[in-house]
Amino acid sequence: MQEGLAIIMFVVVCLVIMAGYPVAFTLGGTALIFAGIGMGLDLFDVSFLQVLPNRLFGLMANTTLIAVPLFIFMGNMLERSKVAEDLLHSMALLFGRLRGGLGFSVVLVGMLLAASTGIVGATVVTMGLLSLPLMLKRGYDPALSAGVICASGTLGQIIPPSIILVLLGDVLSASYQQAQINMGIFSPETVSMGDLFAGALFPGLLLVGLYLLYLAITATVWPSKLPALTAQQIAEKPHISEIMRALLPPFLLIISVLGSILLGVATPTEAASVGAVGALLLALLKGELNLACLRQVMRRTLTITSMVFMIFIGAALFSLVFRGFAGDELIHRALNNLPGGAFSATWVVMALMFVLGFVLDFIEIIFVVVPIVTPILLSMGLNPVWLGVMFAMNLQTSFLTPPFGFALFYLRGVAPKELKTSDIYRGVVPFIVIQLIAMGILALWPALATWLPHWLYDQN
Repeated sequence: MQEGLAIIMFVVVCLVIMAGYPVAFTLGGTALIFAGIGMGLDLFDVSFLQVLPNRLFGLMANTTLIAVPLFIFMGNMLERSKVAEDLLHSMALLFGRLRGGLGFSVVLVGMLLAASTGIVGATVVTMGLLSLPLMLKRGYDPALSAGVICASGTLGQIIPPSIILVLLGDVLSASYQQAQINMGIFSPETVSMGDLFAGALFPGLLLVGLYLLYLAITATVWPSKLPALTAQQIAEKPHISEIMRALLPPFLLIISVLGSILLGVATPTEAASVGAVGALLLALLKGELNLACLRQVMRRTLTITSMVFMIFIGAALFSLVFRGFAGDELIHRALNNLPGGAFSATWVVMALMFVLGFVLDFIEIIFVVVPIVTPILLSMGLNPVWLGVMFAMNLQTSFLTPPFGFALFYLRGVAPKELKTSDIYRGVVPFIVIQLIAMGILALWPALATWLPHWLYDQN
């Protein structure tokens, strides 16, 4: 009966969120209602709720999470500084003469924006406004154009520094320590955000390479889908100074932020502050910084940050009540009893997260699902960095999957009316397959995620 209430509570939360109610209040409100029902039936110990103040104090005292608003500020400021516009213009000139050159440009600009901003919605909307009309005008296949924009926009989920990796890093660190304590290791090792950033770098670049390979093959086999620009369509030749002027500022910002974290020069929070200041300077150099712009960026940063932390509070309450109903023990038994051990348990969890990604945002999945299942998987001997990167890539895939993929909604909101929703859905299918192939490669060769952290930090 007690464990049954845990399952019912989880199902109710998913249904209420799908109905459109605010996530943070849905998590907290549903948890309190079921806690009341449990106490009435003498199935819930109220002492679980007494732990909540300590959880919230730990949230406020967590200096690592200061990086969240700083990275959000950096991404919003870069969006306003027209970095994407300059990059797309320069890349289109550079690759325009190649068949599929605009598609290559979109992927490469998406990669650079991912390493600069890490905000999927902003990247997809910006790329959709700037590149989609141009690709359609140049005769590109509508479905393929929509697919490459959505897929490139979601690279911000896996290429560091990204918000999802910041949040995953904090949750994963706590889960790893809990798993070691459960195994009787009372001097637990830690996994840092720097470990996760380093681990995600090569898988992210692998994904970019697979996208480019797919476009190159498509341009060769079906040249009509990705036509090259004619000499009349290319009004000017690319000039090295123009290309460097577009590439150098974001590249320096990426090096200063990501490089300082990977080399251990700065903590993620310190590097995030450097990125925020760098984005301000970049907007100033481009003449886009003024009081109205700063006010808008700060307001958007405050709104998104408040949403994230309210979800964190609601998820903390939900997880306490879920544990009070012995829901974690139920999941622990279910995963441990699967034939195939850690392999089967991992893929069951991955499948569950993939399905939940249809209806839940990545933030809810990170704060609700990951803390429940991760200690169990890590207790089976899985590498925490590899597991974290697999989670991030899985959540990225859910952003693309019809009918509820968030990247699809972002693009639909800015796409011209002549682009059908069915074209968007059809266009992302090959990229979903590519994502699944990339996850399979990472599963077969975990060293893609573990080698760089080991080399940089001598991780065991």
